[in-house]
Amino acid sequence: MENKHDNKKQDAVVSFLLEENILDETSIDELVMTGADSGNSLISVLKNRNLVNQDQLTKLTALTNNIEFVNLSPDMIDPVAVRLVSFDLARQHNLIPVRIEKDKLFVAMSSPLNLSARDTITTKTGYKVVPLAATTEAVKQAIAYHFNVESVTRQDIVAMRLKHSGDTESKVKKAKTQSAKVADAPIVRLVESIIIGGIDARASDIHIEPQEPDMRVRYRVDGILLEAIEVPASAQLEVISHLKILADMDISERRVPQDGHINIQHNDKEYDLRVSSLPATGGEKIVLRILDSNSALRSLDQVVSPYSEEYKALDSLIANPNGMILLTGPTGSGKTTTLYSMLTKLNTPQRNIVTVEDPVEYRVPGITQVQVKPAIGRTFAAELRSILRQDPDIILVGEIRDLETAEIAISAALTGHLVLSTLHTNDAIGAVSRLIDLGVPAFQVASCLLGAVAQRLVRTICTECKQSRKPTSEELKLLCGGKNDPDTTGKQVLIYQGTGCGACRHTGYYGRQAVYEILTVTSSVKELIVEGASEGKIKTTAMAEGMKTLKRRGVGHVLQGSTTLEELARVIDMRID
Repeated sequence: MENKHDNKKQDAVVSFLLEENILDETSIDELVMTGADSGNSLISVLKNRNLVNQDQLTKLTALTNNIEFVNLSPDMIDPVAVRLVSFDLARQHNLIPVRIEKDKLFVAMSSPLNLSARDTITTKTGYKVVPLAATTEAVKQAIAYHFNVESVTRQDIVAMRLKHSGDTESKVKKAKTQSAKVADAPIVRLVESIIIGGIDARASDIHIEPQEPDMRVRYRVDGILLEAIEVPASAQLEVISHLKILADMDISERRVPQDGHINIQHNDKEYDLRVSSLPATGGEKIVLRILDSNSALRSLDQVVSPYSEEYKALDSLIANPNGMILLTGPTGSGKTTTLYSMLTKLNTPQRNIVTVEDPVEYRVPGITQVQVKPAIGRTFAAELRSILRQDPDIILVGEIRDLETAEIAISAALTGHLVLSTLHTNDAIGAVSRLIDLGVPAFQVASCLLGAVAQRLVRTICTECKQSRKPTSEELKLLCGGKNDPDTTGKQVLIYQGTGCGACRHTGYYGRQAVYEILTVTSSVKELIVEGASEGKIKTTAMAEGMKTLKRRGVGHVLQGSTTLEELARVIDMRID
């Protein structure tokens, strides 16, 4: 009986290979002989020799195991059935529930013989799993559609509106009875889908804001706010209340701003969401800052190319045993990431590193991190005084905001400590003027300052849809700074742009990179600081000694093909001098 069954399977495989024009009869006969000699099935031989692709293998598996093969499309799938499994389980095993029939759950799988996945679904849902075979790409597209934040949200909003409907109610009750893992209310799924959608979109912030007529949800991706979904105003209070409960905030207080945080795990990663509420016209606006606990723990050579001039300059600055290094730039320019990368390089068992921050965004093993609390008198200056009694080698001050903090930080730098901090100035030279404006004597600035680094983040061109083209005359003028530039003269100049695709959400950009302006305080620059020279004179001297401005560095990135002139002009002043 077993041989007859095996022969029947083999005949089915042979018929499939001939019908699909995968192999001719001679090749098939050879493979059958090979399988007979080795004791392997014809499918095993085909698989071992890579003679069939994954989709063909899925069809053969279905054909020889009495499993139905379906030409899966998103509209075939019951949204209620989808709710029975998590996105992580669906993605991990490339499967998606299709429909529920009594006590059976029909699940489309690209590997329908995956008994472990089937058992997991049965355990979690209580349904008997009936596998359906489908191609890998079809299942992926169905997952992308049904677990997409817009689709999930749309389904949950419909469920909320129809929650008193008998048909919907019975389906939902059935799902709840069978599985404790299904969300208790559509609003829970709605909030979860908004947060998970933001994480999957690589968003740094999620904005949930009351608008007319509906509530708008936007994601900040690569520094740009992109519209995600609109939620009916009728769900606004429930969404905000649920978020405030998750963030351990007072849901009854809607008149004053509040802060909280949510811890969430997704794709085996832990995320800390900083939640901020702001009373506004029409209701409360909620902003969630998404922090990946591991995202800032990158070494300097991961943040800056180790073969670049910038890396050599930064590495040279932090190699000093004492002095002050300042990072400047607006909020969201990546200063914290660069500072942490410097600390990661400096972090050795032989050094005592202490930071004072507001807030402490990332935990770094081996480093003592202090959170300021102005309400109880724990200001930057007060904490810095205490830190100096802790025998530090390296100190990171989150931000120098006033003269008192500046004086203590400079005193530390002058007494044998390496101090890293930030200032809000437009360029590197501006750090010198800012310290002097705060009231620090020019000679002290000259004595302690090792260097200042201005930083901006520009979006990088998506590699999936990147195309080259010749610049227009106006663009060439910008690249050349209004004159013949040695970086472009005599060369066939090409610039690049992204045309937009699914990988980059049709923006043409994917990810960001830093552009640096690094001022190294040389002896000649020190003399100018002590003399009270103007920023223009200091800048001229620094450039003569090799400093490249943000604009010049940015143009270099454009010519290298990593970003565009439009993006550069968005974050850097590109006006021709």
